[in-house]
Amino acid sequence: MELLIDQVSKQFRDKKALRSVSLKLTPGVWGLLGANGAGKTTLMRVIAGIMEPDSGQVCYNGVPIRTLGEEYRNVFGYLPQEFGFPQEFTVGDYLSYMAALKGIPQKKSRRKIRELLERVSLSEVYGKRIASLSGGMKRRVGIAQAMLNDPEILILDEPTAGLDPGERVRFRNLLSEFAQDRIVLISTHIVSDVEYIAACHAIIRNGRLLATGTTEELVRLVEGRVWTAAVPARTVSEYESRLSMISLRNESGDQVSIRYLAEEPQVEASVLVPPRLEDLYLWLFPQNKESGEYPAKKRSNHKKDGTMGRDAGDVAQNRNRRRS
Repeated sequence: MELLIDQVSKQFRDKKALRSVSLKLTPGVWGLLGANGAGKTTLMRVIAGIMEPDSGQVCYNGVPIRTLGEEYRNVFGYLPQEFGFPQEFTVGDYLSYMAALKGIPQKKSRRKIRELLERVSLSEVYGKRIASLSGGMKRRVGIAQAMLNDPEILILDEPTAGLDPGERVRFRNLLSEFAQDRIVLISTHIVSDVEYIAACHAIIRNGRLLATGTTEELVRLVEGRVWTAAVPARTVSEYESRLSMISLRNESGDQVSIRYLAEEPQVEASVLVPPRLEDLYLWLFPQNKESGEYPAKKRSNHKKDGTMGRDAGDVAQNRNRRRS
């Protein structure tokens, strides 16, 4: 099973949303990481067949999805960022309606709906109107509809928005189990949602695919750039203003432990620590830079066109060699 995104580009007026994106998805959970506006939703809409690319194509098992048509839709599940529903529909009505649209026989759909509502912890709201549910519950209803037809390809755009920590843990466990022999692609900017369940990640910035790889492969791009140090609490605001800060933690004795990104230590007694995927994300998408520029540094692996240099290229090439 293989889903191939081949040189896909898409432009809206003066904005290039996707720039020759190529990616080969194989069974397992994939994380699609990028800041808001990076091109994640546009790419997912192209994969879903909702939007036609300006150039390039998406192929499933070697056949373009536009050629497959209904055959592709029968094996596909999709949760958009925002999904609509008639205000008067109950949860059961909505899922029954979506099952009918997907061509699922009524007897089978009843059983499947009950099963999915149990798995997303919504059995008790079967007869409630969706409009009366919380944001997290509505999101779980959307996840259930995407899984109604047991899709071979499941695409989820920001699926954990509005979910509380417990719901997110249950959702991750559900996806890990579901992804056996299926392709699951999760678009998110909440790195913790995919760091441990995704077999591979693809990182997109300004419509370009920067790198693909496992968590272990990708975090090597920020090895030697993640530091911790203990500083007096009264100086924290000063460090926040000049460092690329990842996190703060209060310690005893009026001390604060800071975790920050830099090419070289910027605080006395700083200690290098192993990087995490969140560190890489914040390195590539610094929160304090509206212009989208990378943090200032001496040894740059980033090119002026927004792509990454040799490190990321090596990661992507090594992955492709192993899959070919």
